[in-house]
Amino acid sequence: QMQLVESGGGLVQPGGSLRLSCAASGSIFTINVMGWYRQAPGKQRELVAACTSGGSTNYTDSVKGRFTISRDNAWNTVYLEMNSLKPEDTAVYYCNAEGGAYYSGTIQFGDYWGQGTQVTVSS
Repeated sequence: QMQLVESGGGLVQPGGSLRLSCAASGSIFTINVMGWYRQAPGKQRELVAACTSGGSTNYTDSVKGRFTISRDNAWNTVYLEMNSLKPEDTAVYYCNAEGGAYYSGTIQFGDYWGQGTQVTVSS
């Protein structure tokens, strides 16, 4: 199986910065895409940013120019640098990995999720 552990959330004032980290561990076979999603109260979970193993990135329009996703394939880690934070960025941020992990003699492909980390932007 694959486990994802996030860190780096917290409370920050508008205009401030935070850096989220997510490390994947376990019986990993491969990870194709690592990314960050967020879910605000009363809203659906949405993709924030994603990064392929080859380094291609994708961002939702509302964070372009403010957030930067990066990835360390050797350590199965993904980061999200968040700058110029706005109150509307407040949400629980979830790490996601699309890939495969060994389980009971087979390889299970699918989406793996972290437990989430709270980001609150408020003065």
